[in-house]
Amino acid sequence: MVKMLHDNHRVYKQNPNSLMTSTKEVRMTKQEMIEAMAKDAGITKVAAGAALESFIDGILKTLKKKDGKITLVGFGTFSKSRRKARIGRNPQTGAEIKIKAATVVKFKAGKKLKTSV
Repeated sequence: MVKMLHDNHRVYKQNPNSLMTSTKEVRMTKQEMIEAMAKDAGITKVAAGAALESFIDGILKTLKKKDGKITLVGFGTFSKSRRKARIGRNPQTGAEIKIKAATVVKFKAGKKLKTSV
């Protein structure tokens, strides 16, 4: 991949042999998100950072609860699900391996997010 800078976001040109249809991938770091929030809301970076941390902590605390689920209308829903234990295969050797049961976080995009992307 070729790394370039574009509008304060990292842009990566994808390999032309890739199966992906998009020609670039834009990523935003947490610090860049804080800067964007501060600029958009007209607040300091410290206040924006505190707001983002509070948002993330709220999601974590809610998902830790037994039936934790967060719905942000238009944006999406964070929920957790229990994945059962199963038998898988090591892709290098083909040997069977036991995969433990796990709790996983799921995100389902809302209508506004889906239509804007």
